[in-house]
Amino acid sequence: MAGLPKPFRPMLAAEVKRPFHKPGWVYEEKYDGYRAVVYKDGKSVRILSRNLKDLTAQFPEVAAAVARLRAPSLVLDGEIAVFDERLVSHLGYLRPGHANAGKLLTPPVLVAFDCLFARGKELFQEPLQRRRARLEKELARAEGPLLVARRLDADGLQAWEEVKAHGWEGLIAKDAASRYEPDTRTRSWIKVKYKVRVGWPGEGIEYTRG
Repeated sequence: MAGLPKPFRPMLAAEVKRPFHKPGWVYEEKYDGYRAVVYKDGKSVRILSRNLKDLTAQFPEVAAAVARLRAPSLVLDGEIAVFDERLVSHLGYLRPGHANAGKLLTPPVLVAFDCLFARGKELFQEPLQRRRARLEKELARAEGPLLVARRLDADGLQAWEEVKAHGWEGLIAKDAASRYEPDTRTRSWIKVKYKVRVGWPGEGIEYTRG
């Protein structure tokens, strides 16, 4: 794809066990799906996994929706997910023949959380908040299976309460000033997975949501 960055592995978040609040950071819902970087050049679209596997044919509706965006060129980072009737995302539901596929509220959706290239300009060195603003601008009129990742409360601990209340997969905390570092696991992004306890008090088991 002429003019676009060469395909790259996405930036990854470090993991911690406990939620936290840090001034200058922002907090997003963590989605349970396939990590994907989407490349748009005119009407040509490719969807690549975190390991550079081509997923375009697997998610034609997502590719078609990206192709309809007004920007002539884009690179988006995000998660391809499906949601149940409670608007909770489930990776397992994306797998063919899953027993709970009938409970899905949506077809596969691209939940975009970063914009690395737009209208001929690379954005890797721009701070996250500026990239987020560009993402929201480019997807403002998006139709079909395209969403912008949900921002949570500005306080990290309150954001965690939102995660627990909805039963989401977890929380992603990001330094609002951070640059994008491809193929790097960085502590500028931190993930906290939500653990759920099931069973009788004192006898239940704990598992990680997702």
